[in-house]
Amino acid sequence: MASGVGVNPECLDAYQELKLGRKTKYIIFTLSKDNTEIVVEKRGAVGSSYDDFLGDLPEAECRWAVYDFDFETGDGGKRNKITFYSWSPDDSKIKQKMLFASSKDALRRSLVGIAAEIQGTDFSEVAHESVLDKVSRGGH
Repeated sequence: MASGVGVNPECLDAYQELKLGRKTKYIIFTLSKDNTEIVVEKRGAVGSSYDDFLGDLPEAECRWAVYDFDFETGDGGKRNKITFYSWSPDDSKIKQKMLFASSKDALRRSLVGIAAEIQGTDFSEVAHESVLDKVSRGGH
């Protein structure tokens, strides 16, 4: 079920900057005030930590995010995977959860090159260790 929500061009510009320019560590997306399009809410600078990222996810509101996740492989090699997050906390309003769920595909389809996808309803599901486990196995 699609919601008919559009993706603001700034979302794609910000994503290309993260993907190609490496000027951004993460991007948080939300719906515009009138719920007609997906917009960039915040960009995290390259030096930002994972804790900074988690601190920008509201406790009781839905968001989408993209994070450039760095990790080391078992043999010490460095890797990074651009990871898409659907953040839908248990405490968010039902109507917002439904709107975000039905609008996700419009954003997700426009972001080419996502390596992993994380769904989070509480902070334990987006904790560094949980995400590391998922991205290092290469799963969706």
